[in-house]
Amino acid sequence: MIVAAVEATLWRVGRVADIPVLEGRSVVVAGRRIAVFNTGAGFAAIDADCPHRGGPLADGIVADGCVTCPLHDWRVDLRRGEVVAGGEGAVRSHEVIECDGELLLRVDPPTPGGGA
Repeated sequence: MIVAAVEATLWRVGRVADIPVLEGRSVVVAGRRIAVFNTGAGFAAIDADCPHRGGPLADGIVADGCVTCPLHDWRVDLRRGEVVAGGEGAVRSHEVIECDGELLLRVDPPTPGGGA
């Protein structure tokens, strides 16, 4: 998927057709790996690394508004980024905007002090 800046925090990350229903794709935006998912009811995006051991969430199984990490079965809610099964933790969620068949991703800059 091709990533291009639209404005400071808004990035064009591909077309709606690039992500089949119930699948995810990984993109790099502003130096961050982000997983973008087609839930069947819309699109969602979260940081791409599982909070458990950094598993590739974009490769996980999508169901019921969550993704299951392919490494150790932790389940992450795609809207809130919270781990809902397998352990505790969270990843940052990001706004996805559909516009004329394109997917735009709003990625806020990291917070001062190193937090994401």
